[in-house]
Amino acid sequence: MKAQFEKIAASSLSSFNAFIYEDKNFDAPWHFHPEYELTYIVKGEGIRYVGNNVQKFEAGDFVLIGSNLPHCWKDSNSVTDVKSIVFQWSDNILGDNWLKNNEFKNIKHLLNKANKGILFNPSFSKNIESRLKTIINQNPLDKLLNFIKLLEYLSSVNDFNTLTSDGFTPSLNLKANKRIDIVYDYVQANYDKKIKLNDVSSLVSMGDEAFCRFFKKSLSKSFFTFVNEYRINLACKLLIESNKQVSQIAYECGYESLPFFYRQFQKFMDCSPLVFKKMYHKL
Repeated sequence: MKAQFEKIAASSLSSFNAFIYEDKNFDAPWHFHPEYELTYIVKGEGIRYVGNNVQKFEAGDFVLIGSNLPHCWKDSNSVTDVKSIVFQWSDNILGDNWLKNNEFKNIKHLLNKANKGILFNPSFSKNIESRLKTIINQNPLDKLLNFIKLLEYLSSVNDFNTLTSDGFTPSLNLKANKRIDIVYDYVQANYDKKIKLNDVSSLVSMGDEAFCRFFKKSLSKSFFTFVNEYRINLACKLLIESNKQVSQIAYECGYESLPFFYRQFQKFMDCSPLVFKKMYHKL
């Protein structure tokens, strides 16, 4: 599966694309496109990648992706099918320089924030699905007007988190993105085993030091920071959804040392695994 620039075909009936995606899995690779993208997960779970951010996702996940921000969703093999609501639009949806008009200053601010990726919090996004579906099913004029109203509404929402870290600049080099996609797939397939730097660097035909520099430049984090982030997100999912012991979860997520697992969990989640589980079940 190769990372690539995605050419989004314009709708023949509308100024932007609005559709429901349904399939056995999310098959888009690590990719980017100049269009903005708003994605709501109706059904499915797995790992979401946006820029240098990696997090688990599930139904209700609602994300706004900025122009040319690399992203993909990798669904879990345990899910039989997936479904999402997707909006894609260019920055000239209402013509050239429309965002310079005072009426759209809030939307402009929202789209600027989208350059880092925006994840709307579940407390907000759980009530948005019906509104998104309504827009999709409207005639072209009402669809456009109500979509712009939706963006204005989202610009007033403070219940969100940005996804990429400060200083992250996406690499839009096709060769580089292909390498990142290969690394993502390898980690997804081997997170429960010991991952050696040499094994990964050889996959993309690079030496160890060159690969480390490449990965850090591409994602603004080291390769093993990325691996631990991936593993801890999976550990969180198991803590929430199973009654397994913490030690068993640690080993299943690829940690050979329990103290090291605890240190990494504290680093990424700012609490211990047991405290995390208790906090979640109080929600």
